[in-house]
Amino acid sequence: MANQDRRSHTSSKPKRGKFQRDPRRPSSKGKFSRDQRSPDKPVLKRRSDSQPSPPEPTESESTLSEDVDLLYGRHPVLAALENQRQLNRVWILPQLRYDHRFHSLLLQAKANGTVIDEVDSRRLSQVTQGANHQGVAAQVAPYSYKELGDLIQTAKSTSQYPVIVVCDGITDPHNLGAIIRTAEALGVQGLVIPQRRAVGVTSTVLKVAAGALETLPIARVVNLSRALEELKTAGFWIYGTCADTGKLLHTVDLSGSIVLVIGSEGSGLSLLTQRCCDVLVSIPLYGKTPSLNASVAAAMTLYETYRQRWVNPLYFDDLSKNSWKKET
Repeated sequence: MANQDRRSHTSSKPKRGKFQRDPRRPSSKGKFSRDQRSPDKPVLKRRSDSQPSPPEPTESESTLSEDVDLLYGRHPVLAALENQRQLNRVWILPQLRYDHRFHSLLLQAKANGTVIDEVDSRRLSQVTQGANHQGVAAQVAPYSYKELGDLIQTAKSTSQYPVIVVCDGITDPHNLGAIIRTAEALGVQGLVIPQRRAVGVTSTVLKVAAGALETLPIARVVNLSRALEELKTAGFWIYGTCADTGKLLHTVDLSGSIVLVIGSEGSGLSLLTQRCCDVLVSIPLYGKTPSLNASVAAAMTLYETYRQRWVNPLYFDDLSKNSWKKET
Protein backbone atom coordinates (compact mmCIF):
# COMPACT_ATOMS: atom_id res chain seq x y z
CA MET A 1 0.00 0.00 0.00
CA ALA A 2 2.83 2.40 0.76
CA ASN A 3 4.38 1.74 -2.70
CA GLN A 4 1.09 2.57 -4.39
CA ASP A 5 0.81 5.93 -2.65
CA ARG A 6 4.39 6.96 -3.27
CA ARG A 7 4.92 9.08 -6.40
CA SER A 8 7.40 7.88 -9.01
CA HIS A 9 10.52 10.00 -9.50
CA THR A 10 11.91 8.17 -12.52
CA SER A 11 9.47 9.48 -15.11
CA SER A 12 11.18 11.49 -17.84
CA LYS A 13 10.38 15.14 -18.46
CA PRO A 14 8.12 15.98 -21.39
CA LYS A 15 9.82 17.22 -24.54
CA ARG A 16 10.04 21.00 -24.91
CA GLY A 17 7.44 22.56 -27.18
CA LYS A 18 5.02 19.60 -27.04
CA PHE A 19 2.25 19.22 -24.45
CA GLN A 20 1.86 15.81 -22.89
CA ARG A 21 -1.12 15.04 -20.65
CA ASP A 22 -0.40 13.55 -17.28
CA PRO A 23 -1.89 10.05 -17.37
CA ARG A 24 -2.86 10.33 -13.69
CA ARG A 25 -5.28 13.20 -14.41
CA PRO A 26 -8.67 12.38 -15.88
CA SER A 27 -9.53 13.79 -19.26
CA SER A 28 -11.48 17.07 -19.25
CA LYS A 29 -12.62 16.76 -22.83
CA GLY A 30 -16.22 17.85 -23.23
CA LYS A 31 -16.40 19.28 -19.67
CA PHE A 32 -16.33 22.79 -18.32
CA SER A 33 -13.40 23.97 -16.30
CA ARG A 34 -14.00 25.32 -12.82
CA ASP A 35 -14.24 28.93 -14.08
CA GLN A 36 -16.25 28.10 -17.20
CA ARG A 37 -19.16 26.27 -15.60
CA SER A 38 -22.51 27.84 -16.11
CA PRO A 39 -23.78 29.46 -12.89
CA ASP A 40 -27.35 28.58 -13.86
CA LYS A 41 -26.75 24.85 -13.69
CA PRO A 42 -25.99 23.00 -10.47
CA VAL A 43 -22.67 21.25 -10.16
CA LEU A 44 -23.05 17.58 -9.36
CA LYS A 45 -20.38 16.16 -7.10
CA ARG A 46 -19.41 12.54 -7.28
CA ARG A 47 -20.11 10.73 -4.05
CA SER A 48 -17.11 9.19 -2.46
CA ASP A 49 -17.23 5.47 -1.84
CA SER A 50 -16.23 6.11 1.77
CA GLN A 51 -19.41 8.13 2.42
CA PRO A 52 -22.42 5.92 3.13
CA SER A 53 -25.53 6.50 1.10
CA PRO A 54 -28.55 7.88 2.95
CA PRO A 55 -30.75 5.11 4.35
CA GLU A 56 -34.00 4.33 2.68
CA PRO A 57 -37.01 5.63 4.61
CA THR A 58 -38.60 2.93 6.69
CA GLU A 59 -42.31 2.42 7.15
CA SER A 60 -44.25 5.45 8.32
CA GLU A 61 -41.18 7.75 8.36
CA SER A 62 -42.63 9.74 5.51
CA THR A 63 -45.67 10.49 7.63
CA LEU A 64 -43.62 11.07 10.77
CA SER A 65 -41.63 13.77 9.01
CA GLU A 66 -44.81 15.74 8.47
CA ASP A 67 -46.58 17.83 11.08
CA VAL A 68 -48.08 15.03 13.14
CA ASP A 69 -48.56 14.53 16.85
CA LEU A 70 -47.06 11.59 18.68
CA LEU A 71 -48.43 10.29 21.93
CA TYR A 72 -46.15 8.03 23.96
CA GLY A 73 -46.17 6.51 27.41
CA ARG A 74 -48.50 3.88 28.82
CA HIS A 75 -50.90 6.16 30.65
CA PRO A 76 -51.44 8.74 27.85
CA VAL A 77 -51.92 6.08 25.16
CA LEU A 78 -54.16 4.03 27.42
CA ALA A 79 -56.32 7.09 28.14
CA ALA A 80 -56.60 7.80 24.41
CA LEU A 81 -57.65 4.20 23.73
CA GLU A 82 -60.20 4.18 26.54
CA ASN A 83 -61.81 7.38 25.26
CA GLN A 84 -61.80 6.02 21.69
CA ARG A 85 -59.72 8.85 20.32
CA GLN A 86 -58.86 8.54 16.65
CA LEU A 87 -55.37 7.04 16.32
CA ASN A 88 -53.73 6.57 12.95
CA ARG A 89 -51.05 4.10 14.10
CA VAL A 90 -49.86 2.46 17.30
CA TRP A 91 -46.33 1.16 17.89
CA ILE A 92 -46.14 -1.27 20.79
CA LEU A 93 -43.84 -3.92 22.23
CA PRO A 94 -45.09 -7.51 21.72
CA GLN A 95 -45.17 -8.28 25.44
CA LEU A 96 -47.23 -5.15 26.12
CA ARG A 97 -49.72 -5.68 23.31
CA TYR A 98 -51.18 -8.77 24.99
CA ASP A 99 -51.31 -7.11 28.39
CA HIS A 100 -54.85 -7.17 29.79
CA ARG A 101 -54.92 -3.37 29.92
CA PHE A 102 -54.17 -2.96 26.21
CA HIS A 103 -55.30 -6.10 24.40
CA SER A 104 -59.05 -5.52 24.11
CA LEU A 105 -58.63 -1.79 23.51
CA LEU A 106 -56.15 -2.42 20.71
CA LEU A 107 -58.56 -4.87 19.08
CA GLN A 108 -61.26 -2.22 19.17
CA ALA A 109 -58.92 0.44 17.79
CA LYS A 110 -57.86 -1.91 14.99
CA ALA A 111 -61.51 -2.46 14.10
CA ASN A 112 -61.85 1.33 13.80
CA GLY A 113 -58.99 1.55 11.31
CA THR A 114 -55.93 2.01 13.51
CA VAL A 115 -52.76 0.28 12.29
CA ILE A 116 -51.13 -1.76 15.09
CA ASP A 117 -47.39 -2.40 14.69
CA GLU A 118 -45.46 -4.75 16.96
CA VAL A 119 -41.94 -3.35 17.13
CA ASP A 120 -38.88 -3.63 19.29
CA SER A 121 -37.63 -1.06 21.76
CA ARG A 122 -35.07 0.28 19.29
CA ARG A 123 -37.76 1.14 16.76
CA LEU A 124 -39.84 2.84 19.44
CA SER A 125 -36.87 4.96 20.46
CA GLN A 126 -36.43 5.92 16.81
CA VAL A 127 -40.09 6.89 16.46
CA THR A 128 -40.12 8.96 19.67
CA GLN A 129 -36.63 10.39 19.10
CA GLY A 130 -35.24 8.86 22.28
CA ALA A 131 -38.09 9.81 24.60
CA ASN A 132 -39.27 7.68 27.51
CA HIS A 133 -41.91 5.74 25.54
CA GLN A 134 -42.53 3.00 28.15
CA GLY A 135 -43.12 0.46 25.40
CA VAL A 136 -45.90 2.16 23.42
CA ALA A 137 -46.42 5.16 21.14
CA ALA A 138 -49.25 6.33 18.92
CA GLN A 139 -49.71 8.72 16.03
CA VAL A 140 -52.84 10.67 16.85
CA ALA A 141 -55.14 12.60 14.59
CA PRO A 142 -55.04 16.42 14.95
CA TYR A 143 -56.66 17.59 18.17
CA SER A 144 -60.29 18.63 17.74
CA TYR A 145 -60.87 21.95 19.49
CA LYS A 146 -64.28 22.96 20.77
CA GLU A 147 -66.16 26.10 19.80
CA LEU A 148 -66.26 28.61 22.65
CA GLY A 149 -70.05 28.66 22.67
CA ASP A 150 -70.21 24.88 22.93
CA LEU A 151 -67.62 24.89 25.72
CA ILE A 152 -69.65 27.45 27.72
CA GLN A 153 -72.83 25.46 27.25
CA THR A 154 -71.14 22.22 28.31
CA ALA A 155 -69.58 23.87 31.37
CA LYS A 156 -72.92 25.22 32.55
CA SER A 157 -74.63 21.89 32.05
CA THR A 158 -71.87 20.12 34.01
CA SER A 159 -71.70 22.38 37.06
CA GLN A 160 -73.92 24.97 38.70
CA TYR A 161 -70.91 27.25 39.22
CA PRO A 162 -68.37 26.26 36.56
CA VAL A 163 -64.72 27.29 36.45
CA ILE A 164 -62.97 27.95 33.13
CA VAL A 165 -59.23 28.59 32.73
CA VAL A 166 -57.96 30.97 30.04
CA CYS A 167 -54.26 30.95 29.06
CA ASP A 168 -52.94 34.25 27.70
CA GLY A 169 -49.91 33.57 25.53
CA ILE A 170 -48.48 30.39 27.09
CA THR A 171 -45.66 29.37 24.73
CA ASP A 172 -44.05 26.50 26.63
CA PRO A 173 -45.81 23.18 25.91
CA HIS A 174 -44.67 21.79 29.28
CA ASN A 175 -46.40 24.66 31.08
CA LEU A 176 -49.59 24.23 29.06
CA GLY A 177 -49.61 20.49 29.67
CA ALA A 178 -49.10 20.98 33.41
CA ILE A 179 -51.91 23.55 33.56
CA ILE A 180 -54.25 21.17 31.73
CA ARG A 181 -53.38 18.31 34.08
CA THR A 182 -53.92 20.41 37.21
CA ALA A 183 -57.13 21.95 35.88
CA GLU A 184 -58.68 18.59 35.07
CA ALA A 185 -57.57 17.09 38.39
CA LEU A 186 -59.25 19.89 40.38
CA GLY A 187 -62.50 19.77 38.41
CA VAL A 188 -62.27 22.65 35.90
CA GLN A 189 -64.97 22.52 33.24
CA GLY A 190 -62.96 23.88 30.28
CA LEU A 191 -59.87 25.70 29.04
CA VAL A 192 -59.41 28.44 26.43
CA ILE A 193 -56.21 29.25 24.51
CA PRO A 194 -55.50 31.87 21.82
CA GLN A 195 -54.71 30.85 18.27
CA ARG A 196 -51.77 33.21 17.77
CA ARG A 197 -48.56 33.72 19.75
CA ALA A 198 -49.29 30.71 21.94
CA VAL A 199 -48.66 26.98 21.86
CA GLY A 200 -51.45 24.63 20.84
CA VAL A 201 -52.11 21.03 21.74
CA THR A 202 -48.93 19.25 20.61
CA SER A 203 -47.45 15.86 21.37
CA THR A 204 -45.48 17.33 24.28
CA VAL A 205 -48.66 18.85 25.72
CA LEU A 206 -50.40 15.49 25.37
CA LYS A 207 -47.55 13.74 27.17
CA VAL A 208 -47.33 16.21 30.06
CA ALA A 209 -51.12 16.32 30.47
CA ALA A 210 -51.01 12.55 31.11
CA GLY A 211 -54.47 11.78 29.74
CA ALA A 212 -56.26 14.87 31.07
CA LEU A 213 -57.03 16.08 27.54
CA GLU A 214 -59.35 13.14 27.02
CA THR A 215 -61.88 14.62 29.47
CA LEU A 216 -61.08 18.38 29.58
CA PRO A 217 -62.49 20.29 26.57
CA ILE A 218 -60.34 23.03 25.05
CA ALA A 219 -61.43 25.92 22.83
CA ARG A 220 -59.01 27.83 20.61
CA VAL A 221 -60.06 31.37 19.79
CA VAL A 222 -58.77 33.99 17.35
CA ASN A 223 -59.45 37.03 19.55
CA LEU A 224 -58.91 36.47 23.27
CA SER A 225 -60.43 39.79 24.35
CA ARG A 226 -63.59 39.07 22.40
CA ALA A 227 -63.72 35.61 24.00
CA LEU A 228 -63.51 37.15 27.49
CA GLU A 229 -66.37 39.51 26.64
CA GLU A 230 -68.43 36.54 25.48
CA LEU A 231 -67.72 34.80 28.78
CA LYS A 232 -68.84 37.92 30.67
CA THR A 233 -72.08 37.95 28.69
CA ALA A 234 -72.60 34.31 29.67
CA GLY A 235 -72.46 35.29 33.36
CA PHE A 236 -68.81 34.60 34.27
CA TRP A 237 -66.64 36.86 36.44
CA ILE A 238 -63.13 37.28 35.06
CA TYR A 239 -60.17 37.02 37.46
CA GLY A 240 -56.70 37.69 36.06
CA THR A 241 -53.46 36.71 37.77
CA CYS A 242 -50.65 39.26 37.96
CA ALA A 243 -47.37 39.51 39.82
CA ASP A 244 -47.77 42.36 42.31
CA THR A 245 -50.57 44.81 41.42
CA GLY A 246 -53.62 42.70 42.23
CA LYS A 247 -55.54 41.86 45.36
CA LEU A 248 -54.14 39.12 47.55
CA LEU A 249 -55.46 35.78 46.34
CA HIS A 250 -56.71 34.50 49.70
CA THR A 251 -58.72 37.70 50.31
CA VAL A 252 -60.75 37.49 47.09
CA ASP A 253 -64.11 35.74 46.91
CA LEU A 254 -63.80 33.16 44.14
CA SER A 255 -67.29 31.70 44.35
CA GLY A 256 -69.82 31.55 41.54
CA SER A 257 -69.16 31.08 37.83
CA ILE A 258 -65.63 32.37 37.24
CA VAL A 259 -62.86 32.51 34.68
CA LEU A 260 -59.22 32.38 35.79
CA VAL A 261 -56.82 34.02 33.31
CA ILE A 262 -53.19 32.88 33.49
CA GLY A 263 -50.55 35.12 31.91
CA SER A 264 -47.57 34.14 29.78
CA GLU A 265 -44.24 32.97 31.17
CA GLY A 266 -42.33 36.18 30.48
CA SER A 267 -44.61 39.22 30.38
CA GLY A 268 -47.70 37.96 32.20
CA LEU A 269 -51.09 39.30 31.19
CA SER A 270 -51.20 41.71 28.28
CA LEU A 271 -52.62 45.18 28.92
CA LEU A 272 -55.62 44.46 26.72
CA THR A 273 -56.37 41.29 28.68
CA GLN A 274 -56.01 43.13 31.99
CA ARG A 275 -58.65 45.63 30.87
CA CYS A 276 -61.04 42.73 30.19
CA CYS A 277 -60.65 41.35 33.72
CA ASP A 278 -63.07 42.25 36.51
CA VAL A 279 -60.53 41.63 39.28
CA LEU A 280 -56.74 41.20 39.27
CA VAL A 281 -55.32 38.84 41.91
CA SER A 282 -51.77 38.21 43.11
CA ILE A 283 -50.13 35.39 45.03
CA PRO A 284 -48.25 36.82 48.05
CA LEU A 285 -44.55 35.99 47.95
CA TYR A 286 -42.10 36.54 50.82
CA GLY A 287 -38.87 35.31 49.31
CA LYS A 288 -36.49 37.01 46.94
CA THR A 289 -37.93 35.29 43.86
CA PRO A 290 -40.11 37.94 42.16
CA SER A 291 -42.55 35.60 40.39
CA LEU A 292 -43.67 32.01 39.92
CA ASN A 293 -43.77 29.67 36.98
CA ALA A 294 -47.02 29.99 35.00
CA SER A 295 -48.13 26.42 35.69
CA VAL A 296 -47.31 26.75 39.41
CA ALA A 297 -49.24 30.02 39.66
CA ALA A 298 -52.19 28.38 37.91
CA ALA A 299 -52.10 25.42 40.30
CA MET A 300 -52.05 27.66 43.40
CA THR A 301 -54.87 29.85 42.09
CA LEU A 302 -56.99 26.83 41.20
CA TYR A 303 -56.41 25.23 44.58
CA GLU A 304 -57.45 28.40 46.40
CA THR A 305 -60.56 28.57 44.23
CA TYR A 306 -61.67 25.08 45.13
CA ARG A 307 -60.49 25.38 48.73
CA GLN A 308 -63.01 28.17 49.23
CA ARG A 309 -65.72 25.95 47.75
CA TRP A 310 -64.70 22.97 49.90
CA VAL A 311 -64.79 24.79 53.24
CA ASN A 312 -67.34 23.09 55.51
CA PRO A 313 -69.15 21.22 52.73
CA LEU A 314 -72.67 20.03 53.51
CA TYR A 315 -73.22 16.33 52.89
CA PHE A 316 -76.73 14.95 53.22
CA ASP A 317 -75.37 11.51 54.05
CA ASP A 318 -73.51 12.92 57.04
CA LEU A 319 -76.61 14.81 58.17
CA SER A 320 -78.73 11.68 58.03
CA LYS A 321 -76.11 9.74 60.02
CA ASN A 322 -75.88 12.45 62.68
CA SER A 323 -79.65 12.67 62.99
CA TRP A 324 -79.84 8.88 63.32
CA LYS A 325 -77.24 8.97 66.11
CA LYS A 326 -79.19 11.66 67.96
CA GLU A 327 -82.42 9.67 67.76
CA THR A 328 -80.74 6.57 69.16
